[in-house]
Amino acid sequence: MRANRPLLARIPWTAVAISVAVLLSSGAATDPVRDAVTGTQVQEGFLVRSPAYVAVAPVSDVLDALTLMSKAQHIALLLGVILVFVVWRVVLAWWRRPTPRQHIVASVTLLGAVVLTYVAVALLPRPMASLAANDVNIVRVDFHSHTNASHDGRPGWSAESNRGWHRDGGYDVAYVTDHGTVAAAERGVAVNPNPAGEGTVLLQGIEVTWAGEHVDILGAERMYKGLLTPNNRDVDEQALRLASLIPGREPVVIWNHPRVITRLTPASGSGTPGPRAIEVTNGAPDSMDGVRRAHDAIVSLARQKHLTFVSGSDSHGWGRTAPNWTLLFVADWRGLAPDALATRIETVIREGGPEATRVVERDAPRALTPAALAATIVAVPLSMLRDMSNEERVSWLAWTWAIALGWGWVQRRRRGVPT
Repeated sequence: MRANRPLLARIPWTAVAISVAVLLSSGAATDPVRDAVTGTQVQEGFLVRSPAYVAVAPVSDVLDALTLMSKAQHIALLLGVILVFVVWRVVLAWWRRPTPRQHIVASVTLLGAVVLTYVAVALLPRPMASLAANDVNIVRVDFHSHTNASHDGRPGWSAESNRGWHRDGGYDVAYVTDHGTVAAAERGVAVNPNPAGEGTVLLQGIEVTWAGEHVDILGAERMYKGLLTPNNRDVDEQALRLASLIPGREPVVIWNHPRVITRLTPASGSGTPGPRAIEVTNGAPDSMDGVRRAHDAIVSLARQKHLTFVSGSDSHGWGRTAPNWTLLFVADWRGLAPDALATRIETVIREGGPEATRVVERDAPRALTPAALAATIVAVPLSMLRDMSNEERVSWLAWTWAIALGWGWVQRRRRGVPT
């Protein structure tokens, strides 16, 4: 039997560090959702974590935090992890002098862990956090989502898969806005619950380009056929202008993740063409930074031109994290047929302007400067810790110490120490 190791060597320092971080961060806890326009607290809704979500909180929280990162943040995080790993191996080489084989095994293990983590982010079936509304007359809407009918949609991601994702994420309505086609959207519409309050409703839209910008047209191939070029990829400006002449029936155009804020001219009132709503938050990793950078310009334009604020998950079937919701007040909507609800939603957008909706987004750090981007490896974990509920903290502590004690037991058995 080997002699017992010194006390300090037997302390599970990783578990201690995680526990300290979880407990201390509770003193700086923040709301996990915020108003996407003002950044302030939301009064109309709150984030719900199911018992299943809380039971596996370390997995839920980490994968949610990764899903809410932009493409640039993912790159910065990976570079930060590699830097920390290299520094650690250099220190280890000076301290314990590991063999080349041990360095290789550690590097392969890190690579495998990164790959498995990102596979889990994209594909792992798991509980979703959802948004609950404080008023039964509030409709929770996603104005921008996709199926496998889009060229960049996840294989096998059908309209019903889209519906299930939105149901689990706390949406009452989701617009299926595939690129250049409404086929999947129509399949979803055909089996909608009736009345609308019986389940998550899918409504039809289509994502096309207009002067180099992406826009959604709600119900484009239902009530407003002929608004697009023959390939269904671009707006036919003359057709849109003619269709917009009827006051109160103008096609509802939503400006998705604006790139150049001066490219499109918003509708200027009744009987005019143009965008009537604009995304103030977008959930796609390759689009969210652009929207964040343009945030102030988007808000200013919306208030000047009476545009309605909306959100788009821009979900293509990857991941299990709802990034944002648009809340609209529609009296007694739960008893309406889906088509009638679609008409009411369009009316809110045409007439409401920037105060007609409340756009809610998950809290996540923004990295819009080089310094903020470099701090991603610290900022993302800190944000995740601050957003956790008390129940999640208990789950983290339970898992941390269960794993630490289990690993310690395995190590003692290997050393031949009596258990």
